[in-house]
Amino acid sequence: MITDRDIVVKAIAKGRNPAEVPAGELAEGKPVTIGADDDATEILRTMGQHQVRRLPVIDGHDLVGMVALADVARALPDRPVGDLMDAISKG
Repeated sequence: MITDRDIVVKAIAKGRNPAEVPAGELAEGKPVTIGADDDATEILRTMGQHQVRRLPVIDGHDLVGMVALADVARALPDRPVGDLMDAISKG
């Protein structure tokens, strides 16, 4: 997955035109996903373990959506989300 931050840090900040930078140069690591049937606890665990704020949601081999930390924050009490923010920020 490529984020806006990847584009800024790996292309724009280096004076490169993002329209000319291959996606493979911007991406890094192994993709981390969450299953469509996984619950909020699993989403938080996966985000914390991999220190990411967004996860592609898959059903089998099909991409069915994206879940962001903000989505989870709106759905859960403050404590689990605060703990996740601490875990991500330490990475």
